[in-house]
Amino acid sequence: MIAMQVASLIAEYYVFLTLTDEEELNLDTAVKMSESLADHLEEMDKVFLRELVNAFPIIAEGYSGEAQEVVRNIARSLYLEEALAADDPVKLAELEALRDARD
Repeated sequence: MIAMQVASLIAEYYVFLTLTDEEELNLDTAVKMSESLADHLEEMDKVFLRELVNAFPIIAEGYSGEAQEVVRNIARSLYLEEALAADDPVKLAELEALRDARD
């Protein structure tokens, strides 16, 4: 339950940083804040971080259009799966291969 609530807060913040136009939000500031968010998330307890990662696709259904895609892809955009796999070189290699295939 708490993971869904925290994921919703993170999603609102990240959608704002990602989709707010440059005239309203300085691009450098948005990038710095996104990087800071990613750093804080990577420091979280791994069990809770897994719950957050799993929550993003669920809460994405409450958004529409571009915001829905942004929320659905938070874990990928902020490299959260890689943070969860930090101690598993095989899983990290798999994630890198998937990322390379998508890009």
